[in-house]
Amino acid sequence: MAVFTKINYKDILNIENQFNIGKIKKFKGIKKGIENTNYFLTIKNRKYILTIFERRVNSTDLPYFMNLMSRLSKLKVKCPNPVKSKKGKFIFKIKNKNACIVSFLEGKDKKELNYNDCFMVGKNVAKLHLASKKINLYRRNSLSISSWPNLLSKISIKIDKISRNLKSFMKNEFKQIKKSWPKNLPKGIIHSDLFVDNIIFHKKKFHGFIDFYFSCNDYLSYELATCVNALCFEKKGSKYILNLRKSSNLLKGYESIRKLKDIEKRNFNTMCKGSALRYLLTRAYDYLNTPKSALIKIKDPKEYVQKLNFHRKINSFNQYLR
Repeated sequence: MAVFTKINYKDILNIENQFNIGKIKKFKGIKKGIENTNYFLTIKNRKYILTIFERRVNSTDLPYFMNLMSRLSKLKVKCPNPVKSKKGKFIFKIKNKNACIVSFLEGKDKKELNYNDCFMVGKNVAKLHLASKKINLYRRNSLSISSWPNLLSKISIKIDKISRNLKSFMKNEFKQIKKSWPKNLPKGIIHSDLFVDNIIFHKKKFHGFIDFYFSCNDYLSYELATCVNALCFEKKGSKYILNLRKSSNLLKGYESIRKLKDIEKRNFNTMCKGSALRYLLTRAYDYLNTPKSALIKIKDPKEYVQKLNFHRKINSFNQYLR
């Protein structure tokens, strides 16, 4: 984890000249950044987040992300609100890279969610989905099932060093998931990356979602499946085990706002398997292709081998409930 792009007082002066946010008293790099570079900007008693987009973010997607957060904020969904420059633009340049400034969401993430947290996250995911119905924006999911064969082709047989026959396992699982992948589930705008570090709590209460830079249009229940995988498994020694009370609370929280349709429930296990395979593929790719000198933490692909294997052993929506 690192700050990839270093800025100085000349850059800060440039920001002050372009935005009506006032005098920047302090700026400090945020070491949690993995995809992008982030800085705290302190203006009197207020804070903003400066994000500098690194090479993995497609510049043509930036208007979608900015407009989405801006419109969600207007619809009372708790998330960072992008700030427009004096010229009315969300995006500007720093060090020849695209950048933006968004409002700071008070609070911090949790390492692990409790049962009530899971219910509240589910409830607010549903609120996000309902609010997004009022937003006329579209971005294709660049990591949808159609992209997985290309990703698989870039993962060499070397991946078998971390788990026996992993390459063939991923190929076979893709074939099975593709056969059962539905074509007519309810769609909408999803966050698409709701891990614990993108969920903010303040005074022990849910306070909002951050980091919308994977957001896209896809199946709403696929988002819930990702939440089950990311938030509801617990590590016991070297094993990842689904906490049924957490997954049950997450799903009940969601359905307290938006009821899942029968077709979504019938295909939920497939969504969970697909989400697990997606993260297994991207982690396997990063494991093989990230230089050892890179200042980022490589996540273990084996975590998602275990999660995928769990979903393979069950087949009904009710098996995610307690």
